[in-house]
Amino acid sequence: MTEFTHHTFDTAPIASKPLLKKAEQKWNFIPNLLAVMAESPTVLESYLTLGTLYDKTSFSITERQLILLSINRYRNCCYCLAAHGTIAKMQNISADLVNAVYYKQPFNDEKLDALRTFTLEVLEQQGWVKQPELNAFYQAGYSKQHVLEVILAISFKTLSNFINHINDTPIDSEFLAGMPDNKTSSCCCEGEA
Repeated sequence: MTEFTHHTFDTAPIASKPLLKKAEQKWNFIPNLLAVMAESPTVLESYLTLGTLYDKTSFSITERQLILLSINRYRNCCYCLAAHGTIAKMQNISADLVNAVYYKQPFNDEKLDALRTFTLEVLEQQGWVKQPELNAFYQAGYSKQHVLEVILAISFKTLSNFINHINDTPIDSEFLAGMPDNKTSSCCCEGEA
């Protein structure tokens, strides 16, 4: 069930119009999620700003996408999995790594496995991560800066994951290529907890 209006330039609040225009210039279409967020110009601007800031973190491109995909997988957000799976392909991130997130398989890279483990610990423990878990993250080669940047990623994805859950946002056809094994009609995580 779709709860919110999927705004166009004609229906969006005035303050959302330039933000939607920017999104269309970037993607060559207005993603359904952003069309929904346009209802609140502040939410749309916040999401786009957080995304821009997250891209400036000290993580590599691969690490950034694997963190976002891991958050989306944890929360079973099919829309965001498809979108970030597509972005990962556009950024030439290994399909094996992306599929490892979808199917909850190891990355076969100790540092990336530690990154995903830590990200999931922050989510599962709602930030109450214990010192041994922090130490394991640091021993894998990450720093206190990375801890904060994982929390930024979770904040960024909380907006989209929760909106998509409430709205059951349909996956844009442009993002279907980001689904595992090119699934087109259902999410890889349907029926799983």
